[in-house]
Amino acid sequence: MADAIAYRGPDSSGLLRCGSDGPVLAHRRLAIVDLSPSGHQPMGSASGRFVISFNGEVYNFRAIREELERGGHQSQWRGTSDTEVMLAAIEAWGLERAVARFVGMFAFVLWDAREHALHLVRDRVGIKPLYWTRTSAGLAFGSELKALKQVPDYGTRINRGALAGFLRANCVPGEQSIYDGTRRVPPGSILTFRHESEHEPRTTRYWDPVRVARQSLSVPFRGTEEEAIEAVDSLLRDAVRQRMVADVPLGAFLSGGIDSSTVVALMQAQSDAPVHTFSIENETADFDEGMAARAVARHLNTHHTSLKITARDALDVIPLLPTIYDEPFADSSQIPTYLVARLARRDVTVVLSGDGGDEYFGGYTRHLWGPRLWNLERHLPHRIRSAMSNLITSRPPAAWDALFERAGRLLPAFRLPGIRIHKVASVLDASSPEMMHAILSSHWLPSDRLLQDEPLPVGLDSTPLVRGRGGGIAEEMMLRDTLQYLPDDILTKVDRASMAVGLEAREPLLDHRIFALAWRLPSHFRIRGNTGKWILRQVLAKYVPLQLISASKMGFGIPLGSWLRGPLREWAEWLLAPSRLDAQGFNTQLVRERWAELLHGRRPWEYHLWDILMFQAWSEAQGHG
Repeated sequence: MADAIAYRGPDSSGLLRCGSDGPVLAHRRLAIVDLSPSGHQPMGSASGRFVISFNGEVYNFRAIREELERGGHQSQWRGTSDTEVMLAAIEAWGLERAVARFVGMFAFVLWDAREHALHLVRDRVGIKPLYWTRTSAGLAFGSELKALKQVPDYGTRINRGALAGFLRANCVPGEQSIYDGTRRVPPGSILTFRHESEHEPRTTRYWDPVRVARQSLSVPFRGTEEEAIEAVDSLLRDAVRQRMVADVPLGAFLSGGIDSSTVVALMQAQSDAPVHTFSIENETADFDEGMAARAVARHLNTHHTSLKITARDALDVIPLLPTIYDEPFADSSQIPTYLVARLARRDVTVVLSGDGGDEYFGGYTRHLWGPRLWNLERHLPHRIRSAMSNLITSRPPAAWDALFERAGRLLPAFRLPGIRIHKVASVLDASSPEMMHAILSSHWLPSDRLLQDEPLPVGLDSTPLVRGRGGGIAEEMMLRDTLQYLPDDILTKVDRASMAVGLEAREPLLDHRIFALAWRLPSHFRIRGNTGKWILRQVLAKYVPLQLISASKMGFGIPLGSWLRGPLREWAEWLLAPSRLDAQGFNTQLVRERWAELLHGRRPWEYHLWDILMFQAWSEAQGHG
């Protein structure tokens, strides 16, 4: 099992049987802090009660270590690793109290020999993965499905509900995996198994973003704009500083957008030497953020490395995707994310990334326009909404793109306006803001019956989370993105792409203290008019002129449509063959119609079809085709 994911920890390995009746724990180590053998895992606690196998980092371990020493809990240390400090904290305070004190990203398994209990623990927002299952061989767990597949009698029957959820969200959502019987440990949770015969573990939620958001809304920030900017700046600086602790070379991804530029600016402000930054440039100008990244790097005087990728570079990655991502995964920015991770790994072992700014501070288009659309909808009779929808969709997306191009500065500038406008038309019949969010955040529409059996997709229900509890529609959408899109798509993408090359990616914007502060801020501090992430922009403006920042959000885009009509056409045609679609239970007629429309330039279905192509490619690689 450990060998199957050796790339996640290429520096060393460990194997330990926990007594005659305990589990066997294995570990692959990517050495970041305390590179000596004293950081070796699996690691036992000083008393021998606990054994841990831990993936990730606890950034405030030095402060915890000092507190433990002051309290007389630990005086002798074997080394300087965060793993040893975690074990000491758990012995001193208990698991729940200790993990609530950890600032970091982590997935770990802890054996308690005295209580004969096994705990599976995952960080608050789901940065690090952890799967578990039961087979005839017993309970098994690991960072990726590749490890679990080594277990005798492991079940690989496709979970059709998870597949349906994948086709809506371009990632497998929620606690389920693509396989029946294999599940993820939920973010912010501890799963406890006490008896071999227990089928379901006891679940303890030590951090709940819904509860934290509601509590924060109940005690709103009362200071001025300047005080709010200073509070966010100060907390972000601390989060970045903590994540710069490493005994190996460290750098950062830099796209030239708000989030990554803020992280790099705060890194450079706290570094005596130029920070190593990395970006990729695309030969297709419409998808290139390289110029903005270079401008920010020059202003901050970072040591910048960029790589211009060609279509050939990206196409060469596609055969690797099913193996890298281990489950079906169809966020097409997976390709440039992997390429920039591979570029960075040549020089550093750790990078800081800017993920989380959109979810915490209102950066997606749906956060800005969702409330306006809903306010428009609820004042219009259904027949008028239906007529508006028909009118909008009567013009193909390409026609809307041309209109926006001709209008120039008279209309807002964003990429692929035609597709976005058609998505707006699809939500005119939404029955609630929560349903509107589900449609806006989905590729395929509910009316598109993609599967012959069409099971209910796995996902969140439509009960309001904060709307009516101090939050509005924008806040509701932000929180839903934090719960689902962030861990299932964004963080899965970054973890698999970085770990595939033995690179650790750290996420300072996802510090749970920043989440709590963001939810205390008045709504207009996050979204102001047509501008999302308003307060992040003000923080960044203290370090970088905002005119240098990328004007529109590229999101590591690729020219997928032209590739599918060109160099990828033969590959896609093979995967979308009617016999293959029938065998996998797809609505073959619908898929083939969309494929024909894409090939003839009538509709830009490339991102929708990418979902199916990635599932089919994954299925072939796993031997399910």
